[in-house]
Amino acid sequence: MADPKFEIQMLHDRVMVKVEQETEERRSTAGIVIPATVKMENRLLWGEVTGVGANARSVKVGDKVLFSPEDQPEVEVHGQIYLVMRERDLHAVATPQTDHGTGLYL
Repeated sequence: MADPKFEIQMLHDRVMVKVEQETEERRSTAGIVIPATVKMENRLLWGEVTGVGANARSVKVGDKVLFSPEDQPEVEVHGQIYLVMRERDLHAVATPQTDHGTGLYL
């Protein structure tokens, strides 16, 4: 008999985020090449929301969010690493249009 499959449902205000992996080098504003392997302290990352709890109010599945990866619990599902955090641990949500954004676009 095959193992049953379980659907993951986030609880309360929890958000599951798939981290966007940086696979290529970056350049500083001065033109210095920064290899992808360099870890920068206190760097915020972008990720995609893959699950939200019923009490999450500002994000939905598919949103791009900005967060700090430090001290966030990880879970591996089918070889992919996801982070699980409270909605309040997110710093920003990238949306196509907003009335109170920064004026910056991805």
